[in-house]
Amino acid sequence: MKKRVLALMMSLILAVGLLAGCGGSKDADETTKAPETAGEQQDGEEDATEPAAEGDGEFKGTIKLGGLAPMTGTYAEYGKGFDIGFNKAIEEINAAGGANGYKLEIEIVDTQGDTVTSSTLCTAFAEDDEIMAILGDFTSGACKADAEIVDRYGVTLLSPTASADDYASMSPYCFGIMGRQDVEAPFLAKYILGKYVPEEMGVDVQKVGVIRVDSDWGLSCYNNFMKQAEQESYEVVVETYATGEKDFSSLITKMQAEKPDVLVVMDQGDAVFQIFNQADAIGWEIPHVALGPGTSEQVAAQLTDNNNLIVTSPFFFDPSDPELAAWAEWFEGEAGFAPTIHPACAYDCVYLIAEAIEAIGDGEVTRDAIRDALAELPAYEGLSGTIEFTEDGDIRRNYMICGVKDGQWTVLEGFEYGAEGV
Repeated sequence: MKKRVLALMMSLILAVGLLAGCGGSKDADETTKAPETAGEQQDGEEDATEPAAEGDGEFKGTIKLGGLAPMTGTYAEYGKGFDIGFNKAIEEINAAGGANGYKLEIEIVDTQGDTVTSSTLCTAFAEDDEIMAILGDFTSGACKADAEIVDRYGVTLLSPTASADDYASMSPYCFGIMGRQDVEAPFLAKYILGKYVPEEMGVDVQKVGVIRVDSDWGLSCYNNFMKQAEQESYEVVVETYATGEKDFSSLITKMQAEKPDVLVVMDQGDAVFQIFNQADAIGWEIPHVALGPGTSEQVAAQLTDNNNLIVTSPFFFDPSDPELAAWAEWFEGEAGFAPTIHPACAYDCVYLIAEAIEAIGDGEVTRDAIRDALAELPAYEGLSGTIEFTEDGDIRRNYMICGVKDGQWTVLEGFEYGAEGV
C-alpha cells in the first residue's frame, strides 16, 4: 500500500527502544542543527546527539512538534483519533531511525473543539522556539482562527481535517489534507441528492431540508452546497444551531412543517445521530443524509434507524485491502472504535513533516525550511490516499457515497462519479 505503513506491526515492539535518551539542543535561530561531529559539544553545552532505537545508530537531535486536538467535548472522538494517529506515526518514524536522523516528539494539547482555546494554545506553541511545526486543529473554524497566529510567528500549521476552501490560502504557513468543501458539498448535491436518493430510494428530490451547525465550517458547507443546489434547481430550507446543542426538537418540528423530500445534516460528532434520532422519535420518515461525519462508527452505532444514513466520504477503510484492514484493526484495538479518515489523515500529517525534513537534507531544520520543503513535496502516497499540495497549500480529493446498512458502513457502488467530485 503506502510506503512506511509496512512498519506498523513492528513499531509496538520497537517502541521500547525509544525510551533511550531524549536530549537535543535548540539554537536561538529556531534550528535543530546537529553538531559537525557526532558527540562534539561546546563548553557548558550538553551533547545534542542521543541514542536511537536499537540498530539505528544515533539521532542528530530532537525535532519537536505541537499538536492541537479536541480531546474532550463534542468532537472528542476525532481528537482521540488525532492523538493515536500522530503518536503511531512518530513511533514508526523514530523506530526506523528518525526523520533524516532526527527524533520526532509531539506535545498534544486539548483544544476542546473551541476556537478561542485553540488560538490560545496555538499561540503558546508559536511562541515556543523549540516547536518546529504545529499539527491540527480539527475544525476549519479553529484553523482559520489560528492562521493569523502562525502567519505572524512564521510556523507551519498542517491540519489533518480542515476543509473550508478559504483556510489554506490565508497564509503560506497553512496547509490542509482533508480536501475542500467547494468539492465535497457540491458532490453531495449532485450525486447523493441527484442520483442515489431518486434512483435507489425512489424519492424525487425537489425540496431539501438542511439543519447545520452554526460555525465557520457549517457556513462553508452550506454556501458550497447551495452553489450546486441552485444548478440542480432544488428548493432549500435551512435551520441552524449552536455547537454543543443537544435538544433539536423545535428545529425538527419547524423543518418537518416545511415538508422537504430529504433531511441533510451538516455537522460532525454527536449532533448528527441526535438530530436523526429525534426525527425518528416523532415518526418522521424521510431519507437521512449527512455532510461531515465521514464513516464514523460512533454515529452509525447510535442511530435508531440503522439503515437510513448516507454520507459523502473521500476515503473508506476497505476490508478487502489487507494493509488498510490491518491498520483499521490495530486502530480499533487502541481506540475502542473503528477509524474514519480523520486519524488516517493525522497519521499522514506526521509523515509529511518527516518527508519535508528529509527533503531539507544537510540544511538547517528551521521553521521556514520545513514550510518551504512541505510546499514543494511531490505527490505522496499516504495511508489516506495521494496527497499533493496545490499552490494554496491544500489538496483536492475525489469523493464516494457511503451508507449505513444494518448498522455497518459500506460503499454504495454503481454511480457515475465525476473527477474531483463534480
